[in-house]
Amino acid sequence: MQGRLKIPYCIDLNPGPEAGPVFPDWLEPDENGLIAVGGELTERVLTEAYTRGIFPWFVGPPVMWFSPDPRLVLFPEDFHVSKRLARNLKDARISVSFDRDFEEVISNCAAVQRKKQEGTWICDYMKAAYCRLHEKYLAHCVSVYRNNELCGGLYGVSLGRIFFGESMFSLIPNASKIALYYLVEWVKKMDFLLIDCQVPSEHLIKLGAVAISRTEFNALLSRCLSYPTHAYPWY
Repeated sequence: MQGRLKIPYCIDLNPGPEAGPVFPDWLEPDENGLIAVGGELTERVLTEAYTRGIFPWFVGPPVMWFSPDPRLVLFPEDFHVSKRLARNLKDARISVSFDRDFEEVISNCAAVQRKKQEGTWICDYMKAAYCRLHEKYLAHCVSVYRNNELCGGLYGVSLGRIFFGESMFSLIPNASKIALYYLVEWVKKMDFLLIDCQVPSEHLIKLGAVAISRTEFNALLSRCLSYPTHAYPWY
């Protein structure tokens, strides 16, 4: 029986078409949530990672893969709309689109300055990988415009009935919250069960997200993935 790994599992850089799982079932994260290193951000590797509750997060190289405990999630019905956000949603200058300007959304997520963080993990290599997933209709974005100028948004990956949120940005106050509100409304309409928010964030907890154990998350993930993935544009 495999124990907790002290040295991160190294992924095969070139798994062949007949190769087994990229991420074996026995993998366990370390105390920081790191579960594997290496590999390439191909469609196969990325989609398998998400189906196993794993996501890339690195300044690298190498690529570093995480499966944190606890895990932050948002149940769509628990999303909290504050009075300020409700006012923002009524602003006639604001419009929202799905799957529009994906590359610009991810580039803005990479460029935005964040508290207690130097630089960005969204490098050109990662941007290219998610743009390829977007071309396959597995990665989606919500973009917010004020007077037809992009001012906020978010992007992530959709499989089964779960949306894996990757990043968001705001160029004006509350633009990312507006994007999240519209994402929540969309996933409720599509009967999604969960939005993965990855790691605990005070900002998202105020909006209704909760931290659950990795075991709980993986059980919910399995349920979400029991439904088919519908790869089509979110227009």
